[in-house]
Amino acid sequence: MPVAQKAVVVATSPREFILRHLALFAAAVLFVFVLSLTYGLDLSPGFF
Repeated sequence: MPVAQKAVVVATSPREFILRHLALFAAAVLFVFVLSLTYGLDLSPGFF
């Protein structure tokens, strides 16, 4: 592990680490939910 990465890992508190990962997980879930509602991205030639 590089020294700079160690400094970043030590500087962040466990609570901030957990909250950041929960936010990323929530964003991923929201993204998948929106894609499921729109049946994905329609990039077919007829769409344009």
